[in-house]
Amino acid sequence: MQYIQFDQSKPYDLILLGRVAVDLNPVDYYCPLNESTTFKRYLGGSPANIAVGLARLGKKVGFFARVSDDQLGTFVTDYFKKEGIDTSRIVRCKNGEKIGLTFTEIKSETESSILMYRNEAADLQLSVEDIDEAYIQSGKALLISGTALAESPSREAALKAVTLARRSGVPVIFDIDYRAYNWKNKDEIAIYYSAVAKEADIILGSREEYDLTEALLAPGLTDRESAALWHGYNAKIVIIKHGKEGSTAYTCDGESYSVKPFPVKLLKSFGGGDGYASAFLYGLFEGYEMFDALEFGSASAAMLVASHACSEDMPTADAVRDFIAREKEEYGEMVARA
Repeated sequence: MQYIQFDQSKPYDLILLGRVAVDLNPVDYYCPLNESTTFKRYLGGSPANIAVGLARLGKKVGFFARVSDDQLGTFVTDYFKKEGIDTSRIVRCKNGEKIGLTFTEIKSETESSILMYRNEAADLQLSVEDIDEAYIQSGKALLISGTALAESPSREAALKAVTLARRSGVPVIFDIDYRAYNWKNKDEIAIYYSAVAKEADIILGSREEYDLTEALLAPGLTDRESAALWHGYNAKIVIIKHGKEGSTAYTCDGESYSVKPFPVKLLKSFGGGDGYASAFLYGLFEGYEMFDALEFGSASAAMLVASHACSEDMPTADAVRDFIAREKEEYGEMVARA
């Protein structure tokens, strides 16, 4: 069953709004960050990674963002262009704001951490003046990253985009994407997250992220109760992720579909969520059945946590299909079914 009908006449599959950053991943990993001496630079930021993931899968992508007016701003913009992502709505900051930097720590196969530098972050300078309805209308869907809601003026820009998308009949996807940085308190998180979640057709997040989103509406819900809450607004698909325990998509007809991670040798514990989101959305755009889309997302996630980079290692559709075939040959046809 297809829960969302995408307008196939639109030139872009997805318009995203949110964080574009730079990741610095250690080359000398399996040691603490204070002992790492060599890092490799990548484009980063969850919505930026999702954009690259979809572009690698053959989809047309556009992006609303602000980046720094310096060499790193040039780096991320050029990277988008190289991947075929439209940069016409990526604006340079004018007051010295800097692109967010993320240093990652890979201590072991199961222990990683992230250190973010986001003071006066360029992406949070996105303004309502940067958002135009015509560009939103050019996409089959709009994705809002929750980090964009952490500060003004970015939060107002995100809310304007959601409002225009709803008015134009463009499906809204909300990737909760919680990062503690820039938020002042949990009430603030709940207010802005729930405002977007109420308007979203698809919501993706971890159990912790749903707890933060629901804190003022209905705290302490189970997964199924959370899904019912958001289905009562506009959501058609509510995905709740539980890390190594897998994830479940709850659909507006009362059905649920669960997948578990494909077995791989981990290199790091981050980046999988962005691969999951891009490949799952690819499946929806391609008209996959729900479990098949989830399986595609789970496969991409597994490939990402087994690789050094996030954006740079986003797989092609053929690579994901080949990975699924190999895993099923080795572990059995039901390997990803929870």
